[in-house]
Amino acid sequence: MKRKNIPSVTINRLSIYHRCLEKLIENIDKKEPKYISSSEIAEMTGINSAQIRKDLAYFGEFGKRGIGYPVINLGKELKKILGLDKKWSVIIAGAGNLGKALVRYKGFQKRGFIIKGIFDNNPSKIGKRLGHIFIYNIKEIEKFIQTENISIGIIVVPADSVQEVVDKMVTGGIKAILNFAPVHVILPPKIKIHNVDLSIEFEWLTYYLS
Repeated sequence: MKRKNIPSVTINRLSIYHRCLEKLIENIDKKEPKYISSSEIAEMTGINSAQIRKDLAYFGEFGKRGIGYPVINLGKELKKILGLDKKWSVIIAGAGNLGKALVRYKGFQKRGFIIKGIFDNNPSKIGKRLGHIFIYNIKEIEKFIQTENISIGIIVVPADSVQEVVDKMVTGGIKAILNFAPVHVILPPKIKIHNVDLSIEFEWLTYYLS
Protein backbone atom coordinates (compact mmCIF):
# COMPACT_ATOMS: atom_id res chain seq x y z
CA MET A 1 0.00 0.00 0.00
CA LYS A 2 1.27 3.45 -0.94
CA ARG A 3 2.17 5.69 1.95
CA LYS A 4 -0.17 8.45 0.82
CA ASN A 5 -3.13 6.11 1.38
CA ILE A 6 -2.25 5.38 5.00
CA PRO A 7 -4.51 7.19 7.52
CA SER A 8 -2.85 10.00 9.45
CA VAL A 9 -4.14 8.52 12.71
CA THR A 10 -2.09 5.41 11.93
CA ILE A 11 1.07 7.54 11.74
CA ASN A 12 0.19 9.05 15.11
CA ARG A 13 -0.11 5.56 16.60
CA LEU A 14 3.21 4.49 15.05
CA SER A 15 4.87 7.24 17.10
CA ILE A 16 3.26 5.81 20.23
CA TYR A 17 4.47 2.28 19.40
CA HIS A 18 7.96 3.59 18.72
CA ARG A 19 8.20 5.36 22.08
CA CYS A 20 6.92 2.25 23.80
CA LEU A 21 9.64 0.13 22.14
CA GLU A 22 12.32 2.73 22.88
CA LYS A 23 11.66 2.37 26.61
CA LEU A 24 11.85 -1.40 26.34
CA ILE A 25 15.07 -1.36 24.33
CA GLU A 26 16.77 0.82 26.96
CA ASN A 27 16.28 -1.92 29.56
CA ILE A 28 16.79 -5.20 27.70
CA ASP A 29 19.85 -7.30 27.04
CA LYS A 30 20.79 -6.44 23.45
CA LYS A 31 22.55 -9.82 23.03
CA GLU A 32 19.41 -11.85 23.62
CA PRO A 33 16.57 -11.69 21.06
CA LYS A 34 13.40 -10.42 22.73
CA TYR A 35 9.92 -10.52 21.27
CA ILE A 36 6.78 -8.62 22.17
CA SER A 37 3.21 -9.51 21.24
CA SER A 38 0.56 -7.10 20.03
CA SER A 39 -1.31 -7.82 23.27
CA GLU A 40 1.70 -6.66 25.32
CA ILE A 41 2.00 -3.50 23.21
CA ALA A 42 -1.74 -2.99 23.77
CA GLU A 43 -1.27 -3.16 27.55
CA MET A 44 1.47 -0.55 27.40
CA THR A 45 -0.28 1.85 25.02
CA GLY A 46 -3.99 1.35 25.62
CA ILE A 47 -4.51 0.70 21.90
CA ASN A 48 -6.46 -2.37 20.77
CA SER A 49 -4.17 -5.27 19.76
CA ALA A 50 -6.07 -5.84 16.49
CA GLN A 51 -5.54 -2.17 15.62
CA ILE A 52 -1.83 -2.51 16.37
CA ARG A 53 -1.50 -5.49 14.02
CA LYS A 54 -3.41 -3.64 11.32
CA ASP A 55 -1.25 -0.50 11.66
CA LEU A 56 2.00 -2.44 11.42
CA ALA A 57 0.71 -4.55 8.49
CA TYR A 58 0.55 -1.40 6.34
CA PHE A 59 4.35 -1.42 6.27
CA GLY A 60 5.22 -5.12 6.13
CA GLU A 61 5.31 -8.38 8.05
CA PHE A 62 7.41 -7.67 11.14
CA GLY A 63 6.27 -10.43 13.48
CA LYS A 64 6.12 -14.19 13.71
CA ARG A 65 2.84 -15.93 14.46
CA GLY A 66 2.84 -17.32 17.99
CA ILE A 67 6.08 -15.52 18.87
CA GLY A 68 5.47 -11.82 18.37
CA TYR A 69 7.54 -8.91 17.08
CA PRO A 70 11.33 -8.65 17.55
CA VAL A 71 11.65 -5.63 19.83
CA ILE A 72 14.94 -4.20 18.55
CA ASN A 73 14.26 -4.79 14.86
CA LEU A 74 10.73 -3.42 15.06
CA GLY A 75 12.04 -0.36 16.89
CA LYS A 76 14.56 0.23 14.09
CA GLU A 77 11.92 -0.24 11.39
CA LEU A 78 9.52 2.21 13.02
CA LYS A 79 12.32 4.72 13.46
CA LYS A 80 13.06 4.47 9.75
CA ILE A 81 9.38 4.68 8.74
CA LEU A 82 8.93 7.81 10.88
CA GLY A 83 12.05 9.41 9.41
CA LEU A 84 13.80 9.46 12.78
CA ASP A 85 16.89 7.71 11.41
CA LYS A 86 18.16 11.04 10.04
CA LYS A 87 18.64 14.64 11.18
CA TRP A 88 16.13 17.35 10.21
CA SER A 89 16.96 21.06 10.08
CA VAL A 90 14.22 23.24 11.58
CA ILE A 91 13.51 26.96 11.91
CA ILE A 92 10.98 28.79 14.08
CA ALA A 93 9.09 31.90 12.97
CA GLY A 94 8.12 33.84 16.08
CA ALA A 95 10.24 34.60 19.13
CA GLY A 96 7.36 35.04 21.58
CA ASN A 97 6.56 32.90 24.60
CA LEU A 98 5.63 29.79 22.62
CA GLY A 99 8.68 30.15 20.41
CA LYS A 100 10.86 30.37 23.51
CA ALA A 101 9.22 27.28 25.00
CA LEU A 102 9.84 25.29 21.81
CA VAL A 103 13.51 26.28 21.78
CA ARG A 104 13.92 25.14 25.38
CA TYR A 105 12.28 21.76 24.75
CA LYS A 106 15.13 19.24 24.73
CA GLY A 107 13.09 16.46 23.14
CA PHE A 108 13.47 17.89 19.63
CA GLN A 109 17.22 17.37 19.37
CA LYS A 110 16.98 13.92 20.93
CA ARG A 111 14.71 12.87 18.07
CA GLY A 112 16.81 14.45 15.35
CA PHE A 113 15.06 17.82 14.94
CA ILE A 114 17.80 20.46 15.01
CA ILE A 115 16.64 24.07 15.41
CA LYS A 116 18.96 26.22 13.28
CA GLY A 117 17.44 29.65 13.78
CA ILE A 118 14.54 31.79 15.01
CA PHE A 119 12.97 34.63 13.02
CA ASP A 120 11.04 37.68 14.17
CA ASN A 121 10.20 41.22 13.03
CA ASN A 122 10.67 42.86 16.45
CA PRO A 123 13.83 45.04 16.41
CA SER A 124 14.25 44.54 20.17
CA LYS A 125 14.60 40.77 19.65
CA ILE A 126 16.56 40.60 16.39
CA GLY A 127 20.26 39.96 16.94
CA LYS A 128 19.79 38.39 20.35
CA ARG A 129 19.76 34.71 21.31
CA LEU A 130 17.34 32.28 22.86
CA GLY A 131 19.67 29.87 24.55
CA HIS A 132 22.25 29.17 21.83
CA ILE A 133 19.83 29.93 18.95
CA PHE A 134 20.26 33.25 17.14
CA ILE A 135 17.21 35.43 16.37
CA TYR A 136 17.24 36.67 12.76
CA ASN A 137 15.22 39.29 10.95
CA ILE A 138 12.17 37.67 9.31
CA LYS A 139 13.30 39.29 6.04
CA GLU A 140 16.25 36.87 5.97
CA ILE A 141 14.15 33.72 6.21
CA GLU A 142 14.04 32.82 2.50
CA LYS A 143 17.80 33.01 2.02
CA PHE A 144 18.42 31.16 5.31
CA ILE A 145 16.18 28.27 4.26
CA GLN A 146 18.13 27.94 1.02
CA THR A 147 21.65 28.24 2.42
CA GLU A 148 21.03 26.05 5.48
CA ASN A 149 18.91 23.46 3.61
CA ILE A 150 16.01 23.77 6.06
CA SER A 151 13.31 21.10 5.73
CA ILE A 152 10.77 22.06 8.41
CA GLY A 153 9.37 25.39 9.52
CA ILE A 154 7.47 26.01 12.77
CA ILE A 155 5.07 28.96 12.82
CA VAL A 156 4.18 30.69 16.10
CA VAL A 157 3.51 34.21 14.81
CA PRO A 158 0.28 36.26 15.25
CA ALA A 159 -2.61 35.11 13.05
CA ASP A 160 -2.55 38.17 10.78
CA SER A 161 1.09 37.47 9.84
CA VAL A 162 0.83 33.73 9.18
CA GLN A 163 0.13 33.71 5.43
CA GLU A 164 2.92 36.20 4.74
CA VAL A 165 5.41 34.09 6.71
CA VAL A 166 4.20 30.89 5.04
CA ASP A 167 4.70 32.47 1.61
CA LYS A 168 8.27 33.40 2.52
CA MET A 169 8.98 29.86 3.72
CA VAL A 170 7.56 28.34 0.54
CA THR A 171 9.59 30.71 -1.63
CA GLY A 172 12.68 29.71 0.33
CA GLY A 173 12.02 26.04 -0.39
CA ILE A 174 10.59 24.69 2.87
CA LYS A 175 9.16 21.17 2.59
CA ALA A 176 6.91 20.94 5.66
CA ILE A 177 5.29 23.30 8.16
CA LEU A 178 4.06 22.89 11.72
CA ASN A 179 1.54 25.68 12.28
CA PHE A 180 0.49 26.72 15.79
CA ALA A 181 -1.55 29.71 14.59
CA PRO A 182 -5.35 29.12 14.56
CA VAL A 183 -5.80 30.15 10.92
CA HIS A 184 -6.12 28.35 7.60
CA VAL A 185 -3.24 28.97 5.21
CA ILE A 186 -2.97 28.52 1.45
CA LEU A 187 -0.14 26.24 0.34
CA PRO A 188 1.05 24.48 -2.81
CA PRO A 189 -0.04 20.80 -2.78
CA LYS A 190 3.56 19.58 -2.47
CA ILE A 191 4.06 21.28 0.91
CA LYS A 192 2.98 19.23 3.93
CA ILE A 193 1.38 21.14 6.81
CA HIS A 194 0.19 20.06 10.24
CA ASN A 195 -1.96 22.48 12.22
CA VAL A 196 -1.84 22.46 16.02
CA ASP A 197 -4.68 24.51 17.53
CA LEU A 198 -4.38 24.38 21.32
CA SER A 199 -7.89 25.78 21.77
CA ILE A 200 -9.33 22.83 19.87
CA GLU A 201 -7.36 20.45 22.06
CA PHE A 202 -8.88 22.06 25.16
CA GLU A 203 -12.35 21.92 23.60
CA TRP A 204 -11.89 18.19 23.07
CA LEU A 205 -11.38 17.87 26.81
CA THR A 206 -14.22 20.18 27.83
CA TYR A 207 -16.63 18.27 25.57
CA TYR A 208 -16.13 15.20 27.77
CA LEU A 209 -16.11 17.22 30.98
CA SER A 210 -19.49 18.66 30.02
